[in-house]
Parts: sequence; structure tokens; C-alpha cells
Amino acid sequence: MPRLRHLLTLAVAATLSQAPLLHAEELPAAIKKIEAKGAKIVGTFEAPDGLRGYAAQYQNRGMALYLTPDGQHVLLGNLYDADGKDLSAEPLQKLVYAPMAKAIWGKMEASNWIADGSKDAPRTVYLFSDPNCPYCNMFWEQARPWVKAGKVQLRHIMVGIIREDSPGKSAALLAAKDPEQALETHEKAGKGSALKPLKNIPPAIQAKLDANLQLMEELELSATPAIFYLDDKGELQQQQGAPSPDKLVKILGPK
Repeated sequence: MPRLRHLLTLAVAATLSQAPLLHAEELPAAIKKIEAKGAKIVGTFEAPDGLRGYAAQYQNRGMALYLTPDGQHVLLGNLYDADGKDLSAEPLQKLVYAPMAKAIWGKMEASNWIADGSKDAPRTVYLFSDPNCPYCNMFWEQARPWVKAGKVQLRHIMVGIIREDSPGKSAALLAAKDPEQALETHEKAGKGSALKPLKNIPPAIQAKLDANLQLMEELELSATPAIFYLDDKGELQQQQGAPSPDKLVKILGPK
């Protein structure tokens, strides 16, 4: 099961709730009763022994519903076969979590980030970053071989949450004539960085910071760096904090 399921449902609940569901099919009465309790039915799937599967979102979580052959009863939960295989996992991944992951990735693409690395890099990694975050700087250092080789582009979604001057420093980076160079200079200097916070943040830059922070809150993140990447299966994964060496390869790929 993807580790981000709870996170993904929180982030795009509104997106799914606005989607037209099961256009050509009227929901059975028993399923409608569940829907009336707040569930969002997002699709149907095949199930054994005459059961009919429904993928749903409820209280910011994905769940599987199974309608009995008589249409009068609904079972809730994961269904396992005789070999212990979870028959609910694949339908929920396809119908619930994959669309959620796509929506989150799209939101990060549309956020206010500073690029670090080639735009033609085959792999993209997003991270929520604070200029005063030592672990953000650590990850920046860890990623240098991949970034310099043109294999990865990091996209720093700038926020200001650690210290009082963090918003001003993030604003200074976003407002710089060359944000990419300003970020590189800042990160390369580490603790010796001479980055000065903006005392008066322009409204346009403040709006960018506000939007980034709002996205971070939607994802229920409370610390930086929060790193997002697509794994070998194309599924969205998240790493909190500077990763260990073995985890680094999963995030950035082979050197």
C-alpha cells in the first residue's frame, strides 16, 4: 500500500468531490445510503462471488464497499482471497489514490518553486524548503552528483516557517533577479550564507509565499524538507527530512 494514502486524500478531497461520478449508472439504493452518510463514490470494480465493488472516499480516506448479490447489504473493508491477497488494494490504487497523486503532482507543478538543475533532467523532485532549514541544505548537498550530472532537477517550493526571518529570506530568493543563482549561492554557503531577508515583502511575492504555505498545510506537512518524488512504478512517494544513503537512490535514481 502506498505510504501517502492518508496524505493524498487530504490534499485533493475537494478535487474528487467535484468530479462527475458513475455518469451512466444509477447507484443502488444500499450504496446511496452510504453516499448519504458522506462517502464519495468514485468508481466500481469487479469482485468475486457476485459481489459488486465500489471505490469510495470517506472522511478523507479511501475505502472499498462491496454490495451483496441481493443488493440489500454493503460490506466495508478490504477483501482477501484464500492466499491472503488483498483484492481491494489494486482497485483503490487505480480509482482513488492514483488520481489523488496526479492531482497533488499538478498542484506542486503549479506552485511557486525555484529550479535547481537542468530543465531537461529526466527526473523531477519537489521539496518544501525553508532558507533556515539545515536539513534542506543537507539534501541540497546530497543531491549535487545527480543535479550536476543533469539527471535530476530539484524544485524548491519556498516557505518560511522555521525562524522569524524565514519568510523574508524566502521572499528574497523568490524576488531575486536570478532566483536559481541566488538559491545556489545561499545553499552553497551553508551556515555562512549572507542571504538577507526582505523587510518589506512585495504583495506579489507575499502571495506566492502564502500559496506555497497553503499547499503545505493542505498536505498536512509541518516540517522541511518534505520531499516528493515518483518511484519506479510512477507512484507518488514522500520523504520527510534528509534521506539516508539507501533512500537517496530511491528518490534520485542511480548515479
